[in-house]
Amino acid sequence: MEKVGRINAVRLYLRGNLNFLTGRPLVVSFEVTSSCNADCRHCDKGGIITGEKHLSPDEIGAIYRKLKPVAVQLSGGEPLLREDIIEIVRAIKEKGGIPYLILVSNGQLLTKEKYLALKEAGVDQVSLSLDYPDERHDEFRKIPGLFAHLEEMVPQLTAEGNNDIALNTAISKENMTSLREICDKAEEWGAQISYSAYSSLRTGDTSLSISGEEDLRTLRAAIDELQEMKRAGRRIRNTPAILENTFGFFRDGGVPGCKAGYRFLLVTPEGYHRPCAHKRLKYGSQKELIENFSRDNNCGGCYVAIRSYCDKSYYDLTREQIIARLIHQT
Repeated sequence: MEKVGRINAVRLYLRGNLNFLTGRPLVVSFEVTSSCNADCRHCDKGGIITGEKHLSPDEIGAIYRKLKPVAVQLSGGEPLLREDIIEIVRAIKEKGGIPYLILVSNGQLLTKEKYLALKEAGVDQVSLSLDYPDERHDEFRKIPGLFAHLEEMVPQLTAEGNNDIALNTAISKENMTSLREICDKAEEWGAQISYSAYSSLRTGDTSLSISGEEDLRTLRAAIDELQEMKRAGRRIRNTPAILENTFGFFRDGGVPGCKAGYRFLLVTPEGYHRPCAHKRLKYGSQKELIENFSRDNNCGGCYVAIRSYCDKSYYDLTREQIIARLIHQT
């Protein structure tokens, strides 16, 4: 199995280099549904959409084969609401272990049986959101009992030697003083943790935004602590440089140089191509997306995980073997 893992890593690295040369994206996020069983404060989705139109597993697989990214995210909405989610995974995953496949979920519908079925079908990483290290997470996501479910489920999965559970935290004004405790909780559960920056682009809610001298002093101390923890070997997936850029995003009010459309893009439930989850634009193909958006894109309004690992130059990506980091830290 270790040999197979090394071979798959080489295939992924070669795919990444090829994509740079051919203009294919590194990461594609398939929003397989816009329905969600949560109603999170930082998201513009929430609730079940009756009669929603969405791609079949075969149609999703066809778009994947045209784009051929290194990594694929299955997201939503809540992807586990799709009863055919296993078939979607199988329609995407190639026999050679490509792409690196990540399921992004709030975790309420995740069971051990579902996790094992997803893993057997080809999911490489299950990413679960964690906004707070306690029951405040339930109120933020509007799902009573969600934190207790995660606290029971995640340790069960990691206790059996599974190292593919990652928790994701969007840093905001309300949870920036809890970042260390969130890391402690992730490690207590045997999982890893990744941090990204809250953006008000999706909801227009600036009450969660970090700004002003007092907020920035608080965030500076929190980021410094995370950087020290990372250097000490704590299970934080972000590099110290990306943590620093996350602080810079809030300090400067954005990060220029977004490569949405080129390095990464999103496919909607019905099959349109979008730059990212923050932009409501819809195009019929990556080519159309690039021609009508990416070439003149000057947006710097987010610093989510996908973007932070796709922003580097080709030289830096290859020099630092960033493809390998990307597939483990998206």
